Amino acid sequence: MWAGDGAAASRLALEDGKDQLPWLESDEDYAEEGVDTARIAAFAVIGLLAVGLIVGAIWWFTRDHSESSLAGDGSTIEAPEGPYKTKPENPGGKTFAGTGDTSFAVAEGKSREAKLAEDAAPSPSIDTEAASPAASEQKGGIGVQVGAYSNRASAEQGWQKLVRQFEVLNGVSHRVVEGQADIGKVYRLQAVAGDMAGANALCSSLRASGGSCQVKP
Repeated sequence: MWAGDGAAASRLALEDGKDQLPWLESDEDYAEEGVDTARIAAFAVIGLLAVGLIVGAIWWFTRDHSESSLAGDGSTIEAPEGPYKTKPENPGGKTFAGTGDTSFAVAEGKSREAKLAEDAAPSPSIDTEAASPAASEQKGGIGVQVGAYSNRASAEQGWQKLVRQFEVLNGVSHRVVEGQADIGKVYRLQAVAGDMAGANALCSSLRASGGSCQVKP
C-alpha cells in the first residue's frame, strides 16, 4: 500500500517537472546573446580594402595617360633637308597687272636701285585753272547764288547737275566765288544775270521750279 503510493508520487513529480510552464522558469537558464564584433570588424576591413583597390586603379590609369602625354624628352626637331619653299614649275593662276614692277619685286625679296625723279615744271592746280574763268565772270553781272561747296571742283559739278535739273538755267552763265564762313573756306556757286531785274526774275523762276536761290548784288 505504501509502496504503490510512493511510485505514483514519483511519476507525478517527473511529469510536473517536464510540463513546467516556460514563464515560470528562471531567467538564469538562458545565456545572454552578445554583439558579434569580430564579424563587424571583418566587414570593415573588407570595405577598406575595396576602397583602396578602386582608388589605386583610378590613380594608375590616370597616371599613365597624363605622364605619357605631357612628358617631353628634351629633343629638338630636325629640319628637313632642302629648301623650305620651292617655286613650282607651273604655278598657274591669274597674272595681275603690274606683276614684275618694283613694288612686286620688293615684296618678293628682290632689291632695286633707287632713282631720283627728274625735275619737272610744277603744273598749276585745278583750283588755279578754274579760277581764271571765274575771275573774268566776276567783273560784271548780278549773282544769283544757288549753292555753296567745300571746293571748286564740287561747285562746278553742282552747276552741271542744276542745269540738267532746272530748265530755267539752260544758257545762263555761272561763276564760283571763294569766300569765308563759320565752317571755314567755302565756294559759292552763282548764276549770273545782266542786271538786278534779270537776277530777281531768274531767282523767281528757279523757286517756282522747286529750287532755292538768293540774289547777291
